[in-house]
Amino acid sequence: MTNANATPTVSVAADDFVIQLAQDRGLLHPAQIDAAQALAASHRDPAAPVPRLLEVLNQQGILSSRRVAELLAAEFGMPMAPDMANARITGETLEMVPRAIAARHLLVPLGREGNKLRIALADPLDTDGIDALSYIVKMPIEPMVATPEEILSAIDRFYGKDANSIDDLLNDLSGTGAATDATAETTEPGAEAGAPNADADAPIIKLVHQIILEAIQRRASDIHIEPLEKRFRVRYRIDGVLIEVENPPKRLQLSIISRLKIMANISIAEKRIPQDGRIQIGVAGKQLDLRVSSLPTAHGESIVMRILDKEGLTLGLPELGFLSDDAATFEKLIALPDGILLVTGPTGSGKTTTLYGCLHFINKPDRKIITVEDPVEYQLNGINQVPVRHDVGMTFASALRAMLRQAPNIVMVGEIRDLETAEIAINASLTGHMVFSTLHTNDAPGAVTRLIDIGVKPFLVSTSLRAIMAQRLVRKICRHCKRPYHPDAKEVRSLNINPSQAAHATFAKGDGCADCNATGYRGRMGIFEIFVINEEIQKMIYEHVGTARLRERARAQGMRTMREDGARKVTAGLTTIEEVVSITVGDAS
Repeated sequence: MTNANATPTVSVAADDFVIQLAQDRGLLHPAQIDAAQALAASHRDPAAPVPRLLEVLNQQGILSSRRVAELLAAEFGMPMAPDMANARITGETLEMVPRAIAARHLLVPLGREGNKLRIALADPLDTDGIDALSYIVKMPIEPMVATPEEILSAIDRFYGKDANSIDDLLNDLSGTGAATDATAETTEPGAEAGAPNADADAPIIKLVHQIILEAIQRRASDIHIEPLEKRFRVRYRIDGVLIEVENPPKRLQLSIISRLKIMANISIAEKRIPQDGRIQIGVAGKQLDLRVSSLPTAHGESIVMRILDKEGLTLGLPELGFLSDDAATFEKLIALPDGILLVTGPTGSGKTTTLYGCLHFINKPDRKIITVEDPVEYQLNGINQVPVRHDVGMTFASALRAMLRQAPNIVMVGEIRDLETAEIAINASLTGHMVFSTLHTNDAPGAVTRLIDIGVKPFLVSTSLRAIMAQRLVRKICRHCKRPYHPDAKEVRSLNINPSQAAHATFAKGDGCADCNATGYRGRMGIFEIFVINEEIQKMIYEHVGTARLRERARAQGMRTMREDGARKVTAGLTTIEEVVSITVGDAS
């Protein structure tokens, strides 16, 4: 540790080496060293550690930090870093090196040079830091030397001054008695019962903000705050997989939950029933919404925050995962003037994102679009969005009935859950409206049976449906650590890839790097099953043919299953065999 006001230098371990090096080069004399040691001892503050010798020499102008950097660079045969004040570092480069690593080892990533990562560092003797970074980024390091002041300034400028790590904040909290469970239950005059004291909970405010910020920086879609019997767990869902992060102490549970409920504008006094709220937060110049759900459990309230990023809604069909032929088919379907297009799949399979992508694609000034959603997750420009409110009788059916009096061209119903909603949606499609909606079924042909099972007449299903698309999400191979891969015969057979396809395939895998949290995957894409309703299929639906025969006929007419679509994306080097097999386990046919 150094004085708060002291000029930062290289590590303590390097002090003797640098001083000896300066003496050998004739830059320091023994008398100057003795005087600096005496000055350091005479200025000792009982509340602060003794100033280090290099700090005193730097402050006296005898051996500047710039001269030290030049000495070290020459000794180790490293170049000096370019002017750090004018450095331009991309966000992609910064994501490779966590701020905690940069601050701990006094280094900054400058950019990739071929298969190497160029960094500026203050202490070339810190070989452990260089080795650790090489392991994290999975590539060799090309070090350059800069002064500690330049490095710290660059860290503040590129990573943000106040971006303390969660570890640092937890360390600060562990040393204080502030923001314990007791503070979460205190009440100030005029405050809501159970509201925490703002001054006492300032570290809690920073900790909660950092938990959210880190989740956003790591591309999480959800944040799970879960009270367990003996610990308080925090997990991020990244690319569909839950990853546990540093857990706050159990004693901070009430304070953190109270802070989140205040931010979401929900009652902190009510702990017996589920509650929903919303948080708006600005990050990196853009506004993000967090949909907050609170659920009472045996050991406290569980909080789940869904991170809603509007930028994901402007994706084109290729970005959603459509290959060119499927994209062309889907564009024709969503441009139809009337009928129903259903998107099916389990919760979390990207149905809403796909429907929003459709609306963005067809949202033109000459079209009136109205949606009814439970809840409205994203607010879209130029589109009338109606939230479901069961407490006042605003159900899907009642909202849809009222919407039709608004003379829309296109209607989106968040989900068809019952006969009443299904019948109104079908009637809307039969009176000249294009209707988009979702349904929970495992495959596309199964949606026909599902509609008939809830009571819709087969002739209404056959005349209104235009297409059904089932989908799942698979993780994409990280492009930074992607490498060619040759699967064995068993893996190839698991996706029914024939030898001629395998011979021309571009199989790949990710080794794992800092960009993908060492998983080998970064981002997700859809795999699809598009079931187009033609006259022959309409006749089969009218005759109440079962799902198996509908599926068999659709396959004969060219419908690809989700597993087959996944296999195409595996052979194109976009995802892996394991991902597709695991997500389409029920689609082996």
